[in-house]
Amino acid sequence: MGNTKKYAYDYDDYDAGKGPSTMVEEILADPEFPQVTELVIGSWGSACEDDCQEILDGIIANKERFAHVDSLFIGDMDYEECEVSWILQGNYSALWAAMPQLKELTIKGSMDLELGEICHENLESLAIICGGLPVSVIRSIQKAKLPCLKKLVLYIGIDNYGFDGDADTIRTFLEESDFPKLEYLGIEDSEIQDELAEVVLNSKYMSRIHTLDLANGTLTDRGGQLLLEKIPMYPNIRVLDLHYHYMSDEMGEKLKALPARVDVSDPNEQEEYDGEIWMNAMLTE
Repeated sequence: MGNTKKYAYDYDDYDAGKGPSTMVEEILADPEFPQVTELVIGSWGSACEDDCQEILDGIIANKERFAHVDSLFIGDMDYEECEVSWILQGNYSALWAAMPQLKELTIKGSMDLELGEICHENLESLAIICGGLPVSVIRSIQKAKLPCLKKLVLYIGIDNYGFDGDADTIRTFLEESDFPKLEYLGIEDSEIQDELAEVVLNSKYMSRIHTLDLANGTLTDRGGQLLLEKIPMYPNIRVLDLHYHYMSDEMGEKLKALPARVDVSDPNEQEEYDGEIWMNAMLTE
């Protein structure tokens, strides 16, 4: 583990005039910062009103002074600070070249998020946590040149908060992307989780990864049955993360008998309203 430090502003800081324009200056003025290898940026005080572009630009402009940072998380805030669907992100296009040493990047929020042309020789982990992942972002990752990527986690989310694709979008993504060292694949937090489970289970990555993460979505017994049938075909799968789901207890017990470490915690009950069945992904608004 590296030396982790989080920088964030609260409402009082924001009222005092602090925000995205002052964040990088304060980070660089911190005497502890030269020892920080895992940099976490939380609320910039106005995440639902101001994007984080000035923070990104500041890191890029001072790239030599951020050269010791190999893990970066931008947007680490809870709903009381800013709902995930309201977080205004930024354009990361220039970050890839500015931080060639980066091994881990986590981004929370997808509004106004742009990844540009991704080319990075050393990145090992990429996670995007959001209530809805735009197709434009998915396509940037689909075309990415990330030869060392080992872990990929994408929160798909729902259409009301930014996901403007469908199961075929993810099928194409998995077919056309090229991550030769991928070990951990997370396609989660979707309201079409059964469909996505089928897509993932038929993808080329199934024979390569050791961890399959389909958590936080509306996975039902239909998806569970697909997993029961397919997972035994892939002895390389050591971990199956299905926590937060809509499967029955009976299906959960069957899945736990698979030759993998299976997490079926946090079960949810379907709700019926006006003749319709309702299920919700874990993180949306």
